Amino acid sequence: QVQLVESGGGLVQPGGSLKLSCSTSGFAFTNYWMYWLREMPHNALERVAKIGPPGREDPWYIDSVKGRFTISRDNTKGTLALQMDNLQKEDTARYFCANGDAATYYSGGLGPGTQVTVSA
Repeated sequence: QVQLVESGGGLVQPGGSLKLSCSTSGFAFTNYWMYWLREMPHNALERVAKIGPPGREDPWYIDSVKGRFTISRDNTKGTLALQMDNLQKEDTARYFCANGDAATYYSGGLGPGTQVTVSA
């Protein structure tokens, strides 16, 4: 059973930084693409970043976070991270991690997420 647990969210001022973490279990971590998603108004999930399996990492970011967010994975620990710098109010959301393939994330097994609030 896929289990994903996010942590690291919090309240931060505009321009600040946070690092999110995702611990995983129940699947072969190194076989999968990993995604960071965030919940937008009306409960839509927006893809924020993704990273491929070892040797095919090829990180991708949504335009609005390019140059500010960095996705990384620790394949020995089965964990995923998202370093978020220069946070803006529009980054406020609940963030989730997910596994998937190169084209899409798998929505089954999403964890509780972690709330990021950017406010002065």
